[in-house]
Amino acid sequence: MANERDAAAGSGGSLVFAVNGERFELPTVDPSTTLLAFLRSETRFKSVKLSCGEGGCGACVVLLSKYDPVVDEVKDFTASSCLTLLCSINGCSITTSEGLGNIKDGFHPIHQRIAGFHASQCGFCTPGMCVSLFGALVNAEKANRPDPPPGFSKLSVSEAEKSIAGNLCRCTGYRPIVDACKSFASDVDMEDLGFNSFWKKGDSKEVKVKSLPLYNRNGDICTFPDFLKKEICSSMSLDPTRYGWYNPLRVEELQNLLKDNDFDNANEMKLVVGNTGTGYYKELKRYDRYIDLRCVPELSIVKKDPVGVEFGATVTISKVIESLKKKDSGGSPSRGGDVSKKIANHMEKIASGFIRNTGSIGGNLVMAQRKCFPSDIATILLAVDSEVDIMNGARSETVMLEDFLKRPPLDPKSVLLSVKIPNWEAVRKVSPETNTMLLFETYRAAPRPLGRALAYLNAAFLAEVSFGKISNGIMVDHCRLAFGAYGTKHAIRARKVEEFLTGKVLSPGVLYDAIKLVRDVVVPEEGTTSPAYRSSLAAGFLFEFFSPLIDSESCKGFLGNTLLADASKLRRNKSATDKMRTVLSSGKQVIELSTEYDPVGKPITKSGGLIQASGEAVYVDDIPSPKNCLHGAFIYSTKPLARVKGIKLEPKSHPGVTALISFKDIPKSGENIGSKTFLGTEPLFANDLTEWAGQRLAFVVADTQKHADMATNFAVVDYNMEDVDPPILSVEDAVKRASFFEVPPFLYPKQVGDISNGMAAADHKIISAEIKLGSQYYFYMETQTALAVPDEDNCMVVYTSSQMPESIHSTIAKCLGIPENNVRVITRRVGGGFGGKAMQSMPVATACALAAHKLHRPVRIYLNRKTDMIMAGGRHPMKITYSVGFKSDGKITALELEILINAGISIDFSPLLPKNIVTALKKYDWGALAFDIKVCKTNTPSRSTMRAPGEVQGSFIAEAVIEHVASTLSIEVDYVRSVNLHTSHSLDLFYEQSAGEPLEYTLPLIWNKLSMSSSFNPRSEIVKEFNRCNKWQKRGISRVPILYEVSLRPTPGKVGILSDGSVVVEVGGIELGQGLWTKVKQVTAFALGSIQCDGSGDFLDKIRVVQSDTLSLIQGGMTAGSTTSETSCEAVRLCCNILVERLATLKGRLKEQMVSINWETLIQQASLQDVNLSASSYYVPDSASKAYLNYGAAVSEVEVNVLTGQTTILRSDIIYDCGQSLNPAVDLGQIEGSFVQGIGFFMLEEYSENSDGLVISEGTWTYKIPTVDTIPKQFNVEVLNSGHHKKHVLSSKASGEPPLLLAVSVHCATRAAIKESRKQLLQWGGLDGSASIFQLDVPATMPVVKELCGLEAVERYLEWIVGRE
Repeated sequence: MANERDAAAGSGGSLVFAVNGERFELPTVDPSTTLLAFLRSETRFKSVKLSCGEGGCGACVVLLSKYDPVVDEVKDFTASSCLTLLCSINGCSITTSEGLGNIKDGFHPIHQRIAGFHASQCGFCTPGMCVSLFGALVNAEKANRPDPPPGFSKLSVSEAEKSIAGNLCRCTGYRPIVDACKSFASDVDMEDLGFNSFWKKGDSKEVKVKSLPLYNRNGDICTFPDFLKKEICSSMSLDPTRYGWYNPLRVEELQNLLKDNDFDNANEMKLVVGNTGTGYYKELKRYDRYIDLRCVPELSIVKKDPVGVEFGATVTISKVIESLKKKDSGGSPSRGGDVSKKIANHMEKIASGFIRNTGSIGGNLVMAQRKCFPSDIATILLAVDSEVDIMNGARSETVMLEDFLKRPPLDPKSVLLSVKIPNWEAVRKVSPETNTMLLFETYRAAPRPLGRALAYLNAAFLAEVSFGKISNGIMVDHCRLAFGAYGTKHAIRARKVEEFLTGKVLSPGVLYDAIKLVRDVVVPEEGTTSPAYRSSLAAGFLFEFFSPLIDSESCKGFLGNTLLADASKLRRNKSATDKMRTVLSSGKQVIELSTEYDPVGKPITKSGGLIQASGEAVYVDDIPSPKNCLHGAFIYSTKPLARVKGIKLEPKSHPGVTALISFKDIPKSGENIGSKTFLGTEPLFANDLTEWAGQRLAFVVADTQKHADMATNFAVVDYNMEDVDPPILSVEDAVKRASFFEVPPFLYPKQVGDISNGMAAADHKIISAEIKLGSQYYFYMETQTALAVPDEDNCMVVYTSSQMPESIHSTIAKCLGIPENNVRVITRRVGGGFGGKAMQSMPVATACALAAHKLHRPVRIYLNRKTDMIMAGGRHPMKITYSVGFKSDGKITALELEILINAGISIDFSPLLPKNIVTALKKYDWGALAFDIKVCKTNTPSRSTMRAPGEVQGSFIAEAVIEHVASTLSIEVDYVRSVNLHTSHSLDLFYEQSAGEPLEYTLPLIWNKLSMSSSFNPRSEIVKEFNRCNKWQKRGISRVPILYEVSLRPTPGKVGILSDGSVVVEVGGIELGQGLWTKVKQVTAFALGSIQCDGSGDFLDKIRVVQSDTLSLIQGGMTAGSTTSETSCEAVRLCCNILVERLATLKGRLKEQMVSINWETLIQQASLQDVNLSASSYYVPDSASKAYLNYGAAVSEVEVNVLTGQTTILRSDIIYDCGQSLNPAVDLGQIEGSFVQGIGFFMLEEYSENSDGLVISEGTWTYKIPTVDTIPKQFNVEVLNSGHHKKHVLSSKASGEPPLLLAVSVHCATRAAIKESRKQLLQWGGLDGSASIFQLDVPATMPVVKELCGLEAVERYLEWIVGRE
């Protein structure tokens, strides 16, 4: 039987494919191996990165090319290599970013433009971005379009922007990446392209075009090599005995395989097409056999006829979209075609392009049916009465999709064969002549407009309507209303609502009754998040669909006239508007260059930008594994407080496991220490008692990372809850049980003024108002990682991605009980940090070192995203209670606060938070300021520093107070902000040491300048007019200031000049993507250039900054607080000054002998004359310049959809004072990226926990950082070059963290829009209480915004209309 099965599976060849033109043939492979795992472990191509492992970030995107010998055609498409199974690419060619270009063969124009537009910071996401864009370019060339001008592609601007819509970036804020993509588009307006290194301000269009790196449309990149074409045969089946991979070529073969006795155990067999479902439903077990359905012709058909279109189950979603969008031959598109196009347009919002390219329509529906996946496809196809064909054994049947979804989960051996979508023009006889019309719309409410996010609810409505002459209104003849993804097992038809509406003439009363019925039908299951919001979406979408057809003057404000023709036109306009809103507008960047310290001040491209784009930049996980290397994974607690009796691994579930390391394996001379600060420590592992959910219990060590991760999934932890106190899981619990961390007096901030006098002077008071702020996850693209290699003489070398290598060094030494000179920690670059690679990187590196020490073998780890998110801790949540006194004109006289900070279980850096909060809070003149701040110890993960720790919360508290005061007085909030801005006198009072000279206080200048440059006042009036004219969209605009105090820390540096004149630099600071190396190179070139040799050329080309090595350069400290770049620069400048002083003496002597002395000659002579060409320094800032203030302001305008709660950021304008910028391009990138990360905190990112404090936001499905479609549509930034700061490092100022606080302008603008919505809700009688006094939570997600706008706003409106009639 087995022989027959193998024969049925095909002739059985070997796995052959190409990567970047190189041939690979594998005699055997584990069938569960992914393409990503193979590329990273078995090839030299490391540009494909593992970040989420879910197909949700784009870091692992490759171009996958298939050749069809019948038509001699190559099909190219992007794919997520972390989900693509290696056996599925047999006969295919793979192109990665290295294959586009590299340092040896020359870089591709994509790489050059990404670098030139300053579009790469940490660089971890950049290769994936490049491949996504390349895929779009390749496919655009195949389109039947006119040839573009030389140097451009056939891509449109919209396509160029959307090419990277599925790729995540945490650093840049996307704007420069989008500009690099748009530069290839044939219809690009060169004026729309932002700041770059290719042209200067004022250059003509012709000069700009010539300045761009030339793109050759017919370039020499062959995506499918000729040698592989010759090996392609009609059948590329694999030998199933070697690969466990079956390729049935006919339905009969598939049937034989499924009925084979060897496949009786369904747990060992898996049917696959694109394998994209594993991005959502993680594979926790290993399958022995895979059946690839793609070669079965009956499952890959696309068959169109007058009745409809049939898609085989394995047809990819991308191909379905393409087919549905194609016009039928002859004639214009029918109304039925309009239905098809709307289905296709909705499908484009499902996942990302690189998922749709491999994911199948059948797979999506089967997941919906079998596993209750919240599918959009199921909902929209349900509304058009689609059918499915199912094969069970030898029997096939056709059933309605609705019935298919209602059935019990599909048997593992049953196969969905095809999906049939009817052509509605043929099915329903509708025409203008009969005064009937077919209407179809699809809807989805999701955190991201372009998709790549599960919907809170999706819907699709199809209705046949006619104009009733007698009734003089629109009658619903038939309708189909489908709803899904709202917290139900599967999409449903709202039959009761359909029956109610059929035969009725639409009116406000009828629609009101229909909406009441919808609420009874669309009821989320218990445990669904935001259930009331989801039900309100159903009501809102039904209202939006039918309201244009209601003959009521009162409804014109929503969607226009009632005539059918106008309704049809309106729907077309709506589609065009929706499409327009997904496309970014341009932004402008205003930068003032300085040549005082040339080349410091020049906007040179980021050091390493090109190799980051090509994927050749080496991160920790790119370092090849040493021989006999093992891999680790953590077992963590799921209980907040419990005794751990034991940990077991199921014997059958952990192949390759070598050891289980716990606190018991720590050497007797060592300590159970995982991280430490000057304030305290945290244990590496729990001992007998676990104190928080997510605490490290043990470290599994196995032969591969996959085996280590899988073993942890099957670990069984035996807990004992007896005689254990209840855990402290909230700040309220901590207060009740007096569980606090002590804040040393020198860290606690000072109060300002007399609070009693301030309150007594007030005309009005607000007493005990409350604010709650949640956490935020770092979402660095590179998760925590380390490699520990045992060395001679009981030494340990550790490669880590860390912001604190020095602390890791001492932590490892303490844990292992060895001297610190036996440990060496190396950090080259970090794939994103934001504070998360400081404390949280220590236990990861220490655990690897402990395992390597015990096993005498190298051990490495790369945390999967879920574990990283559970263990990371993130930003500090807090509860704030405030009382404020103020005058009738809005001038505040006193502010008193009680703040409870949730620090988690360990002290970390949490005692620094009170000072940081108060420092940012003091941006306004409060008159008097008093506070009581407690740092609470709870049984939750330790919270750690995250970009602007405490400052972002403090700044928000200040704005919340200002908003509350303005609402109470019913005066403009911008006026209240203005009257409470500091004068130079009050600034000195509140900031004492850091206020600086009066000339340095640039905020009043920025405040007024921004008002003019952003047209704040005229736009405010336009917003008011817009709100008067629109009921269901409301706009808000807000202007906010920031003051941000930073402090400089001591930093070491070392500069060496080699015999050929090249320069090597070491600094204490770590390159995180913030451009530290770039600025250091510039300062080195400036400082050494002062020797003024003849013909020395560009000094920058002679300088290399090298990795951090804790034995080579000690006292490196930590890279944090936004100032490490400038202190590293100053440390290097001190070194250079020493070298210049040594060389100047020699140069003076040589000048007496030589007419001309170039740099190389000078260094050659210095070497011969034994001049010391190495210098080190330790920069210690003096007290006068140690702390200083940063200033900035932002104006943001948003539009809120009252029906869904979706907030669109229409425009943001920023002015930020960088002093005399060391590199304006780098600082601009920091400003934009920081601002967008702030948008994430204020508007999108929910870092949720369960009732035990265990994080349940575990990946890209549940945690939404900003994407290209959620940033401001117009994004204008001015880098103010004030130059008043002579006491600072070359007159510069910090840029990394302060701009994040400006994102509160988006939150405040959203609040203003909600306020307008609540005013009309109050008019309709749907609001109890004030329209203007309310608390807008952080983040202001769609459910939060919608709730404040009114969950029953539609019903209240219709009641109001009916009442008026």
